[in-house]
Amino acid sequence: MTTHAANESTLYDGEAEHLLNADMLDHRVSLLPGDDTPITARERVRILWGQDMLRDVVDGRYRAVVCGVNDADNSHGIVAQIVDLIRTSQWTVDTVTNYAKMFQQSVATHAGRDSEPYVLKYDLDSVLVLALLRPKGQDHFTPDDLRRGFETVTSMLEHRIDRRPAATVSFCGARSNRLLDPATGREPSFERVLGIMHEAGFRGDVYPSPAMWDKASAGVFATYPFPAGFARMREGSS
Repeated sequence: MTTHAANESTLYDGEAEHLLNADMLDHRVSLLPGDDTPITARERVRILWGQDMLRDVVDGRYRAVVCGVNDADNSHGIVAQIVDLIRTSQWTVDTVTNYAKMFQQSVATHAGRDSEPYVLKYDLDSVLVLALLRPKGQDHFTPDDLRRGFETVTSMLEHRIDRRPAATVSFCGARSNRLLDPATGREPSFERVLGIMHEAGFRGDVYPSPAMWDKASAGVFATYPFPAGFARMREGSS
């Protein structure tokens, strides 16, 4: 049996480290260390690689959760999974959608020129869902929608200790409420999404989409903004 030096740290009991060879796993990411800049409060967005958002919400780790919602069908969105899991709430996926539809109709009647997207509040007793309402007539969000939405979310969270800690979906790889760049017709990069959230003032946690676990060839960081050395490396490689 292999013996370890007294000061050598190991991950698992027994010989499990030899069994979990990461190079043999298809779905994985390579987590890179951050930089060593001075620690400043509320300057970074934390990226929750390897964590299950639904389990964390049910476990009560967050007081507010940000996601998307539309006025047509949310059965495939994460909001549907959250309301199904939290039994103390009277919200259902149908009432969530009906409320969004009623709100859209009210806006069209009374405030048609107001800025979109709106952020709807769904109080599920144990957690507050702040849902960006997809603009009427669109089958997706745009980066500008995301920016304006997160500016509103930030104002809703600011000075409200009772609504923090907060977490958000990444809006990447969404099914019910896709995020598309009108200039390219494609989904923006995760880095761009993080930049939009950060510039809007959001400082909660972000959960990457499951599809990002197929990016084993590229290293990922646990916080945003990324280390300054990464930007210098990218500029030097162009």
